[in-house]
Amino acid sequence: MLRITVEERGDRVDFRIEGKVRGPWVPELERCWRSTASHTHAKLFSVDLDGVDFIDDQGKALLTEMAAAGVELTATGCGMRSIVQQIAAGSSRLRDHAEP
Repeated sequence: MLRITVEERGDRVDFRIEGKVRGPWVPELERCWRSTASHTHAKLFSVDLDGVDFIDDQGKALLTEMAAAGVELTATGCGMRSIVQQIAAGSSRLRDHAEP
């Protein structure tokens, strides 16, 4: 199960995610992100992963895409913080390859 809480605050949108980012929940998170991005004029997006206890490879790929698009990923717990660091490194490589 995945719970997504979206809070819009002026020019900022915060997603708080709880549960497992895997299987059918990955496309649901993507749909929620893209839908919110298309109807808001927010300049900053962040995703709080503190409530997440598992991310599969498809979930990591989506979070990497989100980070490459400028979404800030946050986590304070050791396990999720390590995954966020891996994702951040992957999104940096994507941005580096996208530049001429």
